[in-house]
Amino acid sequence: MHQDHELHTRRKGRNFGILGVLLSFVVLIFGLTVVKIQTGTYAEAFDHVVRPELVPSEASE
Repeated sequence: MHQDHELHTRRKGRNFGILGVLLSFVVLIFGLTVVKIQTGTYAEAFDHVVRPELVPSEASE
């Protein structure tokens, strides 16, 4: 059994801090993705295709 050096103890603490930041970022992106998928029609992307629902109809004029 050996005792860790003080430098390793500090690095371990920083590594856990970085792990927490990265995990929270992944959870944020995953949550945004789930919300975007669940909203359906509100999350349409710009894909260079004419979407009929956005073209003004002649009946509305």
